[in-house]
Amino acid sequence: MWFASPADVRERLSAVDYLSDASIATSVFLAGALGKPLLAEGPAGVGKTQLAKAVAAATGAQLVRLQCYEGLDEARALYEWNYKKQLLRIQAGSDRDWDATHDDIFTEEFLLERPLLRAIRSEVPTVLLIDEIDKADVEVEGLLLEILSDYQVTIPELGTISAVRKPYVVLTSNATRELSEALKRRCLYLHLEYPTPERERDIVLAQVPTIEAGLAEQLARTVATMRTLELKKAPSIAETIDWANTLLALGRTELDEATIGATLGVVLKHASDQTRARKELAL
Repeated sequence: MWFASPADVRERLSAVDYLSDASIATSVFLAGALGKPLLAEGPAGVGKTQLAKAVAAATGAQLVRLQCYEGLDEARALYEWNYKKQLLRIQAGSDRDWDATHDDIFTEEFLLERPLLRAIRSEVPTVLLIDEIDKADVEVEGLLLEILSDYQVTIPELGTISAVRKPYVVLTSNATRELSEALKRRCLYLHLEYPTPERERDIVLAQVPTIEAGLAEQLARTVATMRTLELKKAPSIAETIDWANTLLALGRTELDEATIGATLGVVLKHASDQTRARKELAL
């Protein structure tokens, strides 16, 4: 058992400065209790990746991360052979017959583990984070379906490798494309949105304990207002925290117009977004 109850989830995540709500705590608990992957979907910057990191920190598990991107293939996600080392071994044993050489170069010594295989073979508690799965090609989903159904991998030269300990799996998606229904059926689904100003204030206070509560409140409400604007990229929770640290570094105790104008680049990274914010916030 990863967690004893949803209440245990909230308490232990809070201890590592991740403030969860009832929906998050219940989903995290059930993913561990049922042994099912957790698919966390929502806009960029709402804390999906941080959730997996917090689960690992709260349980003392190692974190194995597979960062997805367009063009990701099995060799980068699962395993590949160390071809250069194999070639050197072949050259060194040129006087041996091929059968003996073949059996020698396709062994553990020449196997390069990638994140999926590393998580499956791990003998210690492991949180496997498959980050931004929506950026990967559809073929990667097929690979994940095979692995997440039985938690085993077949390597033709070595045979079938089954998980010693089933990892706690978290998949994240920014919903830039629709994931297959087959993949979704194997997962528990958690939709994350930007937090309310009250919850974001509490997050800031937890992450930046030296900030005054009033300033954290101003920050959270200002960021919430920015997210209602038509921006290319709304401020993430991490950028709100960066803004709080920025104000502390500058020695500011109030978020006035001059301070917002001078530090807007911390939370808005597009010139058009800054222009719109200055107009809408009447800076």
